[in-house]
Amino acid sequence: MNPAIEPDHALAASLFAQLAAQSHDGIGITRDSYGDGESAAHALAAATAERCGLEVRRDAASNLYLTLPGRDRDAPVVMTGSHLDSVPRGGNFDGAAGVVAGLAILAGWRRAGIVPERDMTVMAIRAEESAWFPLSYAGSKAAFGLLDAPALALRRADTGRTLADHMRAAGGDPGAVAAGVPALKAADIDCFVELHIEQGPVLDEAGDVLGVVTGICGSQRYRHAAIRGQYAHSGATPRSHRRDAVVAAAALVTALQRAWVSLEAAGHELTVTVGQCTTEAAQANFSKVSGRVDFSIDMRSRSRATLAAMDAAIQSIRADIMQACRVEIDLGPLTASAAGVMDPALQGMLTAAAAEAGVAARPMPSGAGHDAALFAAQGVPAAMLFVRNAHGSHNPDESMRLDDLALATRVLAGVLGARAGVFHSTATLNSCQSV
Repeated sequence: MNPAIEPDHALAASLFAQLAAQSHDGIGITRDSYGDGESAAHALAAATAERCGLEVRRDAASNLYLTLPGRDRDAPVVMTGSHLDSVPRGGNFDGAAGVVAGLAILAGWRRAGIVPERDMTVMAIRAEESAWFPLSYAGSKAAFGLLDAPALALRRADTGRTLADHMRAAGGDPGAVAAGVPALKAADIDCFVELHIEQGPVLDEAGDVLGVVTGICGSQRYRHAAIRGQYAHSGATPRSHRRDAVVAAAALVTALQRAWVSLEAAGHELTVTVGQCTTEAAQANFSKVSGRVDFSIDMRSRSRATLAAMDAAIQSIRADIMQACRVEIDLGPLTASAAGVMDPALQGMLTAAAAEAGVAARPMPSGAGHDAALFAAQGVPAAMLFVRNAHGSHNPDESMRLDDLALATRVLAGVLGARAGVFHSTATLNSCQSV
């Protein structure tokens, strides 16, 4: 890439420092979806963009669009970006890296006096993390007119207030969202390329800096499942008379692991996670046979058939354990997100741009869900660039290196610049300053 249009890496470092300062919760980073933490991050991104001289707008769901206007404003827009919310007590880079990288690119282009042939937009997307609402990709779904009234009635895990209430408090218009009028249409988007930290250990352990995502796993989730047995005295109740929910839960988790191993051995690619498994704090104690266990199941795969096979195994396991342990197992509602197929041409462009930067980019699937999957499902050519990150994600120890981000941002800029028709103008503009 032409060194005259280097991204503004100093701005990126400043933004990460400010995000950490305003969202540290004493242990990790909390930027709650449609809450004060996420809204503060959006305000920082918008103020930074305004200082850079970018156009700033929001849609009815309070998604944020930061645009460097192109010469042909009717041409399909080139888009990048990611989300700014986090899981509770998460890390500073998950999601935010994609928005920060996009802003660094546009700041560098402004400094060099670049006017692209078509609009270039960084999108800061609301509510990607489904830890807050039992819904995948709330912000991007709303942007495409796909968030209906039942979804807006879902309640946030911590406050109990509806998504509509939180959206309204964050400056959105849930009525307009429910009407289904899209802020984005696939025909108006040239591509969406999302930079993101890798949320697992593959790149870091292999010593690779970058990964090019081949596909994004879809998911099926039982978020609110429960085993109901019968509370009984721990000393006075013989095994033959017990309906022990904890024993049933242990058997269920073990059986799920065996089913997963069996499907992997048959060639299926998936993950299965019991992320929650708790007794009732107010009623269970050391001297009782437990009468209730609440749990969750998260299944992920790029293959719909694989998810269906695992779900069939779950139903069979459920029936067997209910009979063997004399308990009831209520799996609750099933929620799902579709897998995302990444655009081969964009994958090739990212791989070539990485090679030009002197680094090999590892092709790899994404086990985690990302907004790019929603864009792809709407027919938008989409791609993802992963940056290595020590210590995984969804925890306070995320550890992306800023020099790795700088390299990734250069690669991203090369692809976005090629798609947007970037060239030099005669004007020279000042780099924006941190807010």
